[in-house]
Parts: sequence; structure tokens; C-alpha cells
Amino acid sequence: MIKVASEMTGTVWKICVSEGDSVAEEDTLIILESMKMEIPIESPEDGTVRQIRVKEGDVVQEGDIVALLEEA
Repeated sequence: MIKVASEMTGTVWKICVSEGDSVAEEDTLIILESMKMEIPIESPEDGTVRQIRVKEGDVVQEGDIVALLEEA
């Protein structure tokens, strides 16, 4: 299982994928808003989204696990 972590503190602005979706490396999974900037959280490799651990509007800290992927 691949753990996808937030690289910075921010608010979950938009979730771009759903559980069960296939994603490619560098696909945007989640967009954070921090200091009026949009910061994408991208897939580190190809896989399938198994779990989204946040909801839109949630505040995440740097290092928080936001999604789990299953390797392709």
C-alpha cells in the first residue's frame, strides 16, 4: 500500500479522485489551499485509489496521510 502524505499544512479545497479510480504517476489527487495558493497533492506512482482519508474543508498538517493507493 502506498501512503500519500501532505507536503504542507493547508485546507483540503478539492478532492479530484474517488476511491477505486486508477491514477497515473503525477496525477492530481487532492488540491490544498494555503495562503490563498492552490497546492496539488500528486500520485507518487501508478496505482488504484483505495482510501481517501480527508474531506473537503478538512485542515491537514505536513506529513498527514491523505490517501492510500494500491500499486498497479
